[in-house]
Amino acid sequence: MSLEAVYQRNLHHRTHRAGWLRAAVLGANDGLVSTASLMIGVSAAKAEGFLITAGVAGIVAGAMSMAVGEYVSVRSQSDIEESDRLLEIEHLAVDPEAELLELVHIYIDRGLSSELAQKVAEAMHEKDALAAHLRDELGQHPHSKARPVQAAIASAASFTLGGLIPFLGAFAPTAGAKAWSIVVFTMVGLFGTGIVSARAAGSGVLRPTIRVLLGGALGMTITAGIGYLVHLSGI
Repeated sequence: MSLEAVYQRNLHHRTHRAGWLRAAVLGANDGLVSTASLMIGVSAAKAEGFLITAGVAGIVAGAMSMAVGEYVSVRSQSDIEESDRLLEIEHLAVDPEAELLELVHIYIDRGLSSELAQKVAEAMHEKDALAAHLRDELGQHPHSKARPVQAAIASAASFTLGGLIPFLGAFAPTAGAKAWSIVVFTMVGLFGTGIVSARAAGSGVLRPTIRVLLGGALGMTITAGIGYLVHLSGI
């Protein structure tokens, strides 16, 4: 098999999507559920006059919160990766022989013979010792590297798109129609999110989609119940 064929085959793996897929799925799901829950809660509290305002505020605030939260969390992961890289550079400069031996033991633990592990480790050190240790000792790969800006943008954009789906229900003609429209639009959006995320991850469609639908339905039900209780209590 040629190198080009191997490269094309490796493109079918989904690991390179790890830097943004999780943030995008989380953002879309959160945008759907949180916006729908907020609007259903307002509707259940008989405050339909504030429904559109609540929806817009929820989408904007949620998108900003998701972007900042995702950036901060992924940035922390990126800082850890950079700290480990600098530490590995220091170790290679201070004691390269010990680092070579460490790599030999890693390859032995993975099933190579002592002689072959020694040869492989020496070859790796000659080519790029740092890259070998980052990859085989620390598990750092370029395609799975933390990307905070990319994750923040994916999270905010997907949250906004997700939030706009239940928001459409606010334009229904009556109060009852608004609530049901929000629920229907949201369940359709959650169904689509489940399918898209499963396809992007390369997994089966049924179980992830059901999981997303049940989680969203539970969130909306709880919020509607709280909104109804608030209305009854007259708060």
